[in-house]
Amino acid sequence: MAFHDALQVAAAIAARAPSSHNCQPWGVGWATDAVTRRTAAALLAAGEPGGRAAVSPDGRSAGTAAGAPDGRLGGTRDGTPDRAPDGTPDGASAGSGRVPSRRSEYLVLALDRARELTALPAHATEMLLSCGSHGEILARALAAQGWRADGVRLLGPGATGGAPPFGGDRWPRAWEPLCLLRLSPAPAPPGDLAALRETVGARHTNRGPYRPEAIDPGVLARLASSATESALLRAQQAPGAPVAVRHLVGAPERAALAELVARHGGRDFAHRAAWRETHAYIRRDEAEAARAGDGFTLGQLFGELSPPRRLGMRAALAPATMRLLRHAGYDRFLARQLAAAVRRSPAAVALCFDGSDGSDGSERPGNPSGPGDFGGFGGRTPDAGSVLRAGAALAGYWLAATRAGLVLHPVSVLLQHEDVRDACERRLALPGRALFLSRLGYAVTAFPSSHRRSPSHALRRV
Repeated sequence: MAFHDALQVAAAIAARAPSSHNCQPWGVGWATDAVTRRTAAALLAAGEPGGRAAVSPDGRSAGTAAGAPDGRLGGTRDGTPDRAPDGTPDGASAGSGRVPSRRSEYLVLALDRARELTALPAHATEMLLSCGSHGEILARALAAQGWRADGVRLLGPGATGGAPPFGGDRWPRAWEPLCLLRLSPAPAPPGDLAALRETVGARHTNRGPYRPEAIDPGVLARLASSATESALLRAQQAPGAPVAVRHLVGAPERAALAELVARHGGRDFAHRAAWRETHAYIRRDEAEAARAGDGFTLGQLFGELSPPRRLGMRAALAPATMRLLRHAGYDRFLARQLAAAVRRSPAAVALCFDGSDGSDGSERPGNPSGPGDFGGFGGRTPDAGSVLRAGAALAGYWLAATRAGLVLHPVSVLLQHEDVRDACERRLALPGRALFLSRLGYAVTAFPSSHRRSPSHALRRV
């Protein structure tokens, strides 16, 4: 299949990746311009052992590519990359320095700063997790169509000597490049694409009650191993410490988790800026949610509601009302409701950085520890590349859980405040810094899936 067509199909599937508040903070640039393709090849080469600095053939820093006014996907009539006058793919002409493969394509995964959550410092990690999950599903969907990722490079300060990796009018100003993927033709087993599309379509957050039956230990073991079965991790050359999966299945562990939620779960509602940002994503009804293509309805938060209760909840959750009701303990009441759901769930799952490499962990999410390094998070604060890796692992875990008939409901509030996260890690004896925490079980009732923006909004030719 032509890459243009495969990318359109993959983008439609990856649009259903999980993201906080369903904000969908990702973007993907397809390198088709001559200079951009050379920049991509040079960046990947510079990330390899003994690689050269990422400089374009005219001596400028990589990232000075010019662009056409409109970067949305389209281009040539057959959807192939732009070509030089001699018919070779852009970037493959003589004298161009390092020559990109005629059969390889390059994608740049980005964070869309215009769509990110910013009310809490912890949202920086959540946004990178979301982008990593999106990149993982995109890579799997392309591999299922015969385009496998065989090179990955983290992009960030230092990757191009301080210059932006990609320039020109076609690169959106709000997009921050996160990583570069090289994709090459490879055999695709029949049926992989249909199976992936079905699983991704079935995956969504279920906030309802779960059946009390225990989850088979063999299923949990397979879920734990699925976090390492990542298309992005396979393509990455640099070693890195794995994400640890910890399942909480014992009654004492689940009771401890429920107690933490009851004690601290009201933070979501009591934090004025955080709740205002959350409330901005609550859509009035299905029609508004469909128009926006993001956020969630009250039905997706609380299940089916009668019209009077829906009106009551809409009024109670308004930021102005919440400021008043929290003095009457409404935030603590909502926290106790969530704690009861956690207590009745048969299991919970935590994904953690184990920090076993002994590094000091001084890097913050969004500031990579160095060019081309997807590992080395260590300590207490992971670097951006490691969070992207963790997002890819999270996507693998959630898809495996969906295939097993299980559903998840993240309990993010316990990880969004440093003091609460520290208390959670100590109380539950987690193996390292927790980055994802969720209820896990078999759903009693189905919850509706949330709407998504058109995939074209997150795709650009660059």
